[in-house]
This record gives sequence, structure tokens and C-alpha cells, in this order.
Amino acid sequence: MIKVCELSKNSVVEINGDPHVVEQLRTQSPSARGASTLYKVRFRNVRTRAKLDQTFKGDDVLKESDFETRMVSYSYREGDRFTFMDLEDYTPYELMEDEIEAVVPYLVDGMEGIKALLQDGKVLSIQLPDAVELQIAECAPSMRGASVTARTKAATLETGLVIQVPEYMEPGERVRVDTRTGDFIQRVQ
Repeated sequence: MIKVCELSKNSVVEINGDPHVVEQLRTQSPSARGASTLYKVRFRNVRTRAKLDQTFKGDDVLKESDFETRMVSYSYREGDRFTFMDLEDYTPYELMEDEIEAVVPYLVDGMEGIKALLQDGKVLSIQLPDAVELQIAECAPSMRGASVTARTKAATLETGLVIQVPEYMEPGERVRVDTRTGDFIQRVQ
């Protein structure tokens, strides 16, 4: 059992018999005296990928799910099948595209730093690092005299993901992208 106040992002708990991963966690301190802090939690059902928003008090208790976390690397894609390899014992795990569709736009062959949540030897979900580095495949030409301002343009990355980047960026440059929001973070030198 785990108290809600001890939860963190990517914690896995059991709700109605299904494992749920904590995606967002916000605390809300009420202004009234004696009122307890509220925790607003967004869960993602690992099996169905459905979102679940719930509010708890800090003393509420949830059941921890029995799972194992393994570090894996993304090996290759074959049609709709994605193959990941366990970095400890080199066990291959195959997942279908519809099971991991949220992470597909960030996957590059050989990518490491990926966590796989396993239960009874089956992969429940894949968790990417908070930021990944990708290369710009194409974008509009940079404007002459463009400065480092808040103006942006659309850029297609090597994986097909389209994000907004500063207008001075050019094809071939590498950028860091936030995998939680899909936003440009910074240019990589």
C-alpha cells in the first residue's frame, strides 16, 4: 500500500484490478484552516490506455501494482511490430503499434534510456525519457536576418513528428523535444 502523498510521476498503482501509471500529479493547498491538501492525479490505464482523473487527500491509500521495471533499447520496426531489447539479459520484446502509438513519433533505431513495465513477463507499457534528441528532416528556409525571437515555424523531424521550432532553425540540425508535451525544448550543438 502507498499513501497518495508519496506518489510520483510514473508510479504504478492498482485501481479496479488494473494497473495504472501516474501521468500528472498536482497538489492543491486549500486556504481554509484545518483543511487537508488535495492531490489531483491523472492516471493512464496500462492495458486500455484510458485516462482516469481522480482527487485524493494525502492520507488516502492506494494499492501498489505488482510489476517489474526493465531498461530496454529500441531495436527496429518491422511493419506494425516494434522490437525492444532488454539491456540486462538481451530478451527481445515485441509490441504492436497500437499498443505504443503515443511513443512511436519519438522512437529512433538504437534509442536507449527507455523503461519497460512488465507483469508476468509481458510488457504493459513503454516509458520514454522526458526529452529526446531528434534531427530536423525538413522545414521552411530560415529567414534572412531572423533573430532569436519567439517567432516559430513548423518542422518535420526524422521520425515524421511535426513540431514548432524557432524560425532560425534549418534542416539537419538536432533539437531536444519534450516527450510529455511534444514541444521544442532547445537546439543541440
